Amino acid sequence: MLRAYETRGDVLQALPNGASLTDTAWIDLYRPMPEQIAAVQDLGVSIPTLEDMAEIEISSRLYVDGQSNYMTAMLPGLTPAGESVSGPVTFILTPERLITVRHHAPRPFETFPCRADRSASGIRSPDRLFLGLIEEVIARLADLLEGAGAVLDSTLRGVFDQQGRQSSDLLQQTLQRIGQESDLIARVRLGLLSLERVLTFYSATRGKMSETAKLKPVLRAHQRDLQALQEHTDFLTSRVSLSVDTTMGMINLQQNDIMRVMSMLAALFLPPTLIASTYGMNFEDMPELQWDFGYQWAIGLMVATVTGTYLFLRWKKWL
Repeated sequence: MLRAYETRGDVLQALPNGASLTDTAWIDLYRPMPEQIAAVQDLGVSIPTLEDMAEIEISSRLYVDGQSNYMTAMLPGLTPAGESVSGPVTFILTPERLITVRHHAPRPFETFPCRADRSASGIRSPDRLFLGLIEEVIARLADLLEGAGAVLDSTLRGVFDQQGRQSSDLLQQTLQRIGQESDLIARVRLGLLSLERVLTFYSATRGKMSETAKLKPVLRAHQRDLQALQEHTDFLTSRVSLSVDTTMGMINLQQNDIMRVMSMLAALFLPPTLIASTYGMNFEDMPELQWDFGYQWAIGLMVATVTGTYLFLRWKKWL
C-alpha cells in the first residue's frame, strides 16, 4: 500500500491513488508492492527491503546515502492478522520529502495525518514533518505505558482484595495478564531505545543545517520525553516484578493451606489406623479377640483418639 500526502498550510492532504509523487511531502509505504517501490525509486530514493530493515547491525539501520538519511526504529504495532509485534520502520529523510517504509501497522501512522496541524514542529518542511511524526510516535508509546500501568494497578488491587480468596483460575489469569503487560512494556522500551538512537543520529548528521538548527528546542524536548519514558518503563518493570511476586505468593499460600488441611487429616486418622492395624494382626494369643465387646472397644478407642487429636490440634491453634 502506498499513501502519499501533500502539505496545504499546516494540514496534510491525502493524494488520490495514481497521483504524481513529484510534489508529495510524505510518502508512506506499508507492505509495498513491487510497482509501488519502483514508483518511489523513480524519485531517486532506494527503498530497503524488510531483511535490510531487520538487520541487527546498527550501521545497517542508521546511515546516509547521498543527501538522504536512512533511520530505522523498532516500533510496536499490529500485523495484518491483528497480532501485536515490534517491527522495523524506516524513516527516509530527503531534501524534498519524508518517506516511511513499514511492514506492520503502528497506530501513529494512522492518526498523524489527522493531527499534523497540532504538531509542535509544524509540517512545512521534511525535517518538521519527521519530528512531528516522531512526536506522535512518542505520544503513542506514552499512552501504551499509561495503559499498562493502569492494568498492573488493577491487577494488584485484585490480588490484594480482602473480600474473598482468589480462585486458582483467577490467579492463573492474573499471571497471564501480567505476562502480556510485561511483553508490551518490553516492546515499548525497545521502541524508546531505538528512537533515542534515531534522534541522536539525526542530530549528528543534520545538526548543521539551518532548518535543523531552528528545530533544536523541539529535538531536545523529544529527547527529554524519551528519557522520561524510559524511567517510566523502569518503574513499570518493578511493578511487574511486584505483581508476579505477589501473585505467586498468593498461589503458594493457597497451596500451603491445602497441604496443611491434608496434614491435619492425616494426623486425625493416624491413631485409628494404628489401632485398626494392631487388632488386624493374625496372632493366636490376643485376649481382646475373645471379648464379647471387643469390636465396640476398638471402635470406641478409635473415636476417642480422633477426638483427642482434634482437641489437641484446636488447643495448639493449628486448625
